[in-house]
Amino acid sequence: MDTDCKTIVWFRRDLRIDDNPALAAAARDGSVLPVFIWCPQEEGQFYPGRVSRWWLKQSLIHLQQSMESLGAKLILIKARSTLKSLLECVSAVGATKIAYNHLYDPVSLVRDHTIKQKLGELGISVQSYNGDLLYEPWEIYDNEGHAFTTFDAYWERCLNMHKEPDSHLPPWRLVPVEGIVESCSIDDLGLENEMEKSSNALLGRGWSPGWSNADKALSAFVEENLIDYSKERATVAGNTTSLFSPYLHFGEMSVRRVFHCVRMKQIMWANEGNCVGQESVALFLRAIGFREYSRYICFNYPFTHERSLLSNLKYFPWQADQAHFKAWRQGRTGYPLVDAGMRELWATGWMHNRIRVIVSGFFVKFLLLPWQWGMKYFWDTLLDSDLETDILGWQYISGSLPDGHELERLDSPQVQGFKFDPEGEYVRQWLPELARMPSEWIHHPWDAPPSVLTSAGVELGLNYPVPIVDIDLARDRLTEALLIMREREAVARAEKSDGNDEVGDNSDCIDNLPIPKVVLKEKAPCSAASSRDQQVPSMQNFKNGFPSRKRLLPLEEGQLQRNMQISNSESETSKIDEDLCSTAVSSSAKKQITCSMTSCSVPQSCSVSSDLKQQSRVEIDAGNSPSKQVG
Repeated sequence: MDTDCKTIVWFRRDLRIDDNPALAAAARDGSVLPVFIWCPQEEGQFYPGRVSRWWLKQSLIHLQQSMESLGAKLILIKARSTLKSLLECVSAVGATKIAYNHLYDPVSLVRDHTIKQKLGELGISVQSYNGDLLYEPWEIYDNEGHAFTTFDAYWERCLNMHKEPDSHLPPWRLVPVEGIVESCSIDDLGLENEMEKSSNALLGRGWSPGWSNADKALSAFVEENLIDYSKERATVAGNTTSLFSPYLHFGEMSVRRVFHCVRMKQIMWANEGNCVGQESVALFLRAIGFREYSRYICFNYPFTHERSLLSNLKYFPWQADQAHFKAWRQGRTGYPLVDAGMRELWATGWMHNRIRVIVSGFFVKFLLLPWQWGMKYFWDTLLDSDLETDILGWQYISGSLPDGHELERLDSPQVQGFKFDPEGEYVRQWLPELARMPSEWIHHPWDAPPSVLTSAGVELGLNYPVPIVDIDLARDRLTEALLIMREREAVARAEKSDGNDEVGDNSDCIDNLPIPKVVLKEKAPCSAASSRDQQVPSMQNFKNGFPSRKRLLPLEEGQLQRNMQISNSESETSKIDEDLCSTAVSSSAKKQITCSMTSCSVPQSCSVSSDLKQQSRVEIDAGNSPSKQVG
């Protein structure tokens, strides 16, 4: 240990002691100043919702106690500028280094890149680590050096990687730095106001935030519930999932440890010939894979929080119907399974994964509302709101991904109700007005005989709404919208005179629509970078296509690292930085999109950024230059 090395460990969404690479490295190197900086202004349009902030507050309290038991105090800072606060900490204690773990959302991408660049210019050493994923996004490419755009191919490559993910033992003690940094109280951070406390008190009855509680939840699930995961996940009544997502979002649970524990069970059950257990493990690991893939997509395509990965929805005639949006939010659509899900979300900040798919599919395909509105509402209300996974989920359900739901696919909430809530337990729990409906009618009360409705005390249109849109009408509207989308796309293609914009075939099949490519570009290594540093995606329109480049051979740690940039030209690099930053600017600072059949202004509470210039290529340099992290 170098007693002269003073490291600031900048905590964000890595609120744990165990398997925390930034903390472990700092503890090995010398004395440590743990810091958490809360900067609401920098959150922009993705300022966390009430329940998410409650969880963050409880997790910070837990982490504070853990830090004190190790010998160091967690410094809490409420600031208007994260960079300024870090510099003040450096000055106060004479720190020689700043360490943090990577994030992969577009907002963090811009912020972290700027901070690392500014600190480097001031001669302050900055080291960043992978504390959130099994593999970094820039470590996984196909044989041609392109980023994967389908989950199955991506996950197969991950599972076949020969390199085992690193893990880091927790420090048994921390040496605090000398010097004084003023810390505010947890209440002074302003994560919870007085009006929210009574509602938030109920959350503590069902959840126990904190990294050590996450560890207990993992052990209990693996030993008691994992074996039944494949069977129980098919129903939506009760707690039939792992409930890990909030712990993973805030970094209280190490995904590497989760993966390792589950894999050990998989090996044991394989040796025992336990087919049920093996199926459960495969399904659970696939769920972990989707979380990994969400970061992968956001890294390689950082515009996906506001634009579809596929270009097909650029021409879709969204309906900016505020009344429909309100009815969906309030659980007043007239479709019991959808309404039950939305009321559970409002009451608890939680929904079963299957219900999330059902309510978002209804939102997009029955109501033709822009998927960005729904994504932002989920962000505002979910306890485990996670930008990357929400982006992946909403793009998946709206047909915006090559392997997502077909946009033409319209699933009946009635059929899904009988499939996932056959006895109506879930609907009765969240829709008390339908509690006395017989199971055979509970998912389609509009078809029930008047005598059944009277006996159940249901008055359609009074104490429970009639369906907001008839399913046959919804199917016709969706079909018409798809025809309009394809006609507009055909017209737009015909109007292209230079032939350089979005070249693809003219098939109606969504899978054949053009999507941006990601290519590896070999570049001489730069000795200034660390192999652990995060890379930064950059955007470019290639007017003449892109060269076919082979994927580099797997690299050992400490060798070449991939830095995402577009050109050696200073002017082009500056232009790319502008494009990159535009993805993270709060839409309140941008021009609102005017409402029409093809574009809609987003409600203030669920705003998204204005339409950006379509990028057709993304190029990644495989150089070793100092770079950055994502989201």
